[in-house]
Amino acid sequence: MERRSFLRGAVIGTSAAAFGGTLMHGAAYAAPAQPGAGPYGALGAADANGILLPAGFTSRVIARSGQTVPGTSYTWHSAPDGGACFADGTGWIYVSNSEINPSGGASAVRFSSAGAVTGAYRILSNTRQNCAGGKTPWNTWLSCEEVSLGYVYETDPYGVNAAVRRAAMGRFKHEAAAADPVRKVVYLTEDETSGCFYRFIPTTWGDLSAGTLQVMVAGSAASGSFTWQNVPDPDGSPTVTRSQVSGAKKFNGGEGCHYANDTVWFTTKGDNRLWQLNLTTNTYELAYDDSLVPSGAAPLTGVDNVTGSSSGDLFIAEDGGNMEICVITPDDVVAPFLRISGQSSSEITGPAFSPDGTRLYFSSQRGTSGSSSAGITYEVTGPFRA
Repeated sequence: MERRSFLRGAVIGTSAAAFGGTLMHGAAYAAPAQPGAGPYGALGAADANGILLPAGFTSRVIARSGQTVPGTSYTWHSAPDGGACFADGTGWIYVSNSEINPSGGASAVRFSSAGAVTGAYRILSNTRQNCAGGKTPWNTWLSCEEVSLGYVYETDPYGVNAAVRRAAMGRFKHEAAAADPVRKVVYLTEDETSGCFYRFIPTTWGDLSAGTLQVMVAGSAASGSFTWQNVPDPDGSPTVTRSQVSGAKKFNGGEGCHYANDTVWFTTKGDNRLWQLNLTTNTYELAYDDSLVPSGAAPLTGVDNVTGSSSGDLFIAEDGGNMEICVITPDDVVAPFLRISGQSSSEITGPAFSPDGTRLYFSSQRGTSGSSSAGITYEVTGPFRA
């Protein structure tokens, strides 16, 4: 089986000869994804919302910064960023961070089983520059502060329980989080030019109040093996966490993070790369690197937030670029999935699928004006492959 498909647990056919017997020995790595025909076909003309989509897909605006969410009395936050979806009885909830400083925080929109908006509300307040985050298996949202010595806050998407600061998860310029229920850890990215990649091991799985913060240790190569080492002082004082462990691997601007099927992927914006860690063999490699794509042909630039679908496809939002969400398939093809027109001073944030996988939510953080007060949150519906 082709290696990337094996790792993502995809069900599509692949080349049995791609890696021979080297898969479990870490002796060979798949070539990073290259441009090709995407699974959904070419983008059509811009729709009424200014979004270019493949045939069969439609978009709608869910919320606009500074305006009440249609059907509610709640005013949507500025600079919508990282997000996730949660099942809610017969409907679902989409959570979105606010990347402003001060204030920050996060909000939620509730949907009925038919997709109608039935409510919107605040779930986190009085924090700083909440950028990305991650969903936990116990249905909480980890909202991360992208500031020096920032915290992770565990929030309740259902709006019942008060948010809790999780200091044990370390103080640094947090970006995204991804929970791994197999190893019972949470992976964390750091948005620094010499940032690190971390994992937090809770003392008790499901309780993030105490545990051990570790950092990834590896060589300087773009592929190889890695280990984990404890961070002596997770509070980052007086020495920042990324400088406490000799041999900690440095990454140029950690961004989005996604876990599935014994694999974790994360993006680094400083070098436009998508990294892939095989957690069963403790090896890492590049899943995408725009410098390895023929000149001028890279469809994905400004890598940022990342999520995955049940098919094993990865969906990566662009911070800048040409305002696309690109798909990387399990057979290493990268192609545009959608493009937002007329918003070149913005970035795409918060991609997340509804629980049934038929709707994709995301935001344009600064909308048409380029101001954080002009963010727009969207939904795209269509025949996503299962």
